Formats: sequence, structure tokens, C-alpha cells
Amino acid sequence: MSAHRFSGPVLPDGEPRTLYVADGRVTLDPVPGAEGGVDGWIVPGLVDAHCHLGLDDDGAISDEATEQQALADRDAGALLIRDCGSAADTAWVHDRDDLPRLIRAGRHIARTKRYIRNYAHEVEPAELPEYVAREAQRGDGWVKLVGDWISREDGDLRPSFPPEAFAEAIRVAHEHGAKVTAHCFGHEVLQGLIDAGIDCVEHGTGLHPDQVETMAARGIALVPTVMQTDKFPEHAAGARSKFPGYTRTMTDLFVRRRDTLMAAYEAGVALYAGSDGGGVTRHGNIAGEVIAMAAMGLPPEYALGAASWRARAWLGWNADLGEGAPADFVVYDADPLEDLSVLLRPAAVVLRGRVVA
Repeated sequence: MSAHRFSGPVLPDGEPRTLYVADGRVTLDPVPGAEGGVDGWIVPGLVDAHCHLGLDDDGAISDEATEQQALADRDAGALLIRDCGSAADTAWVHDRDDLPRLIRAGRHIARTKRYIRNYAHEVEPAELPEYVAREAQRGDGWVKLVGDWISREDGDLRPSFPPEAFAEAIRVAHEHGAKVTAHCFGHEVLQGLIDAGIDCVEHGTGLHPDQVETMAARGIALVPTVMQTDKFPEHAAGARSKFPGYTRTMTDLFVRRRDTLMAAYEAGVALYAGSDGGGVTRHGNIAGEVIAMAAMGLPPEYALGAASWRARAWLGWNADLGEGAPADFVVYDADPLEDLSVLLRPAAVVLRGRVVA
């Protein structure tokens, strides 16, 4: 593999430096004969912490279609993906050097007939530990639970499982060396999950101030998927005639979502960026999520860090581009901290030391 040279301010510190890339890694020592790369603002590879490779609105898709999703994410700068549940077996992505690095949570685990059709293992409470153990062994260190969903009997959001079932599921996952995250729109499900020691919450629109304080103290992360919560009015409108209670709940969560997000941030909860790409949400839009997070009130540096250096550290990858770091980074022709829309236009994407886009 040939060596390359990239120069410019390197975030997060913004110090100008020259990076040489050889054998898939960064070195600060000059490499004779290194080819000139694209100069500009250099950002550690972006992270999509809530994404769904191998999934569309009807369930699992072909490997060929999954490849196109992964390429769209990669070309947008997302070089590390935490796949937050998929009906497809995407382990083969690990064998492709041209596709993003992938951390799989296996398949969603939901309550019987209480989630999107063809997406999840749909189980009863007594079966939950068995399926959690299976997905913990099958995935890459994470398990994804569906914390709540609409109950057609009640006509509103309800927890998928009782608190004791969630607690046992989390215990089993931890026993198998996996962390646990859960889809949570409403409030009712959250306290039991927090008390049981969950590692992360997805969406989290139902969080109350006392809960974010506890999350911060216990190191429980939040991936707010702001672009996904933008769709709550759509969900509410679609259910108005049949489920007015659900409509009221989703409308209330939407109205309060900015206050909820900022309360979490101000309490010190670690927030990370997730596009929720998959299903009806398009891939390749992690930049849109960073922009949406900043539009809610988060400082630009925090929002970008939530999709780059801080997210990489959280998931166990190099958070900077120092000597010997994997050469995964994105180059931009202007400072993204001055204008986050710059993230929509990568000048170069470097993955495993290769310029791939």
C-alpha cells in the first residue's frame, strides 16, 4: 500500500500538523515518497452510534443491498458504525476492508406482536434471558432491547416487559460480556432500566430531570436520534383516529424533546450521535444528525465530538490521530466547527489508510 500525506488543522485540538499514512496507520514522521493527499480540516472518522445495516421497512435485505447502505454511510464519513439491531446477519461486513468498521448488536428483541413486523425476535418475558444470551454471543458486545412500543390493547406506549424481566435480561447480557441498550420513547419504561444498570438508552424522549441526574452519575449514555424524533408528529397524526392516547403521548414527547435533551446534556449525560439509518430513514446522513443536535442547542464542538472523537473513545477506538492510530479520518475543505454544514461535503474519506471517497 502506498503512503500518503495530509496536512491541516486536526480536530479536536485544531492544531495544524502533517499526517503521514502508511500501512493503514498514522505516523507523524515523514515518509519518503509519500503521495500528496487532500489538505484541509482533518476529523477523526465519524461514528454513527445508532444505525441499522441490512434492514429496510420490510425487514432483512440482501447482502448486495446492505453493501450499498454501508457504502453510503462510508462515503458520508461514517467509518465506525454501531449497528443498533438488524434482522440480517451482517457479520460478513467485518471481512470487507472497504466498508466501515462495524459493532453489531445482533437482532432486536421485542415483545410478541409489539414491534415492527419482521424486525425483531418477538418473545414473552420468560424467554427473554435465553434470547439475550443468544444475541450477546452472536453480536459484537451489545444487545438491543425494545423497551417500549404501542400497546394496541391500551392504545398507548407501554413497556415491552416488566421491570424484573428487563433486570434479568441486563444481568444475563453483562454475564456474557455484552452491554445493553434499549429503544425507549416514553417515560414509563425508563426507571426500571436505569435501576437495572442498562448501559445506554436510545431516543430517551421520556426522560425526567431526576433520571438524567442518575444516568450521568452511573455513566449511562444517551443516543437521542434527533432526526428520528422529528418524525413524532407524523407518528401521532397516523394514529389519531384509532389511538388518541398514543397521539397525545407522542405529541407531548415531541413538544418537550428539546428540554429533555438539554437537561441530559446539562446533567452531564454522555450524548452520542445516531442517524437511525435503516428502515424508512436513509443511510449516509450522520452529518444531518450532528446538525440536528446542534440545532437543538448543543455546542457545535460537542455535537461533532458526539459523532467523532468522543464516540470513538466510548466504543473503544482511538479518539485522536496520534502516532500509530488507525488511519480512519475525514478531510473537509473548511472548518466544520465554524459551519457544521461542511460535514455534508467531505473532501476526502480515508479508511484503513486508503482514500476511499
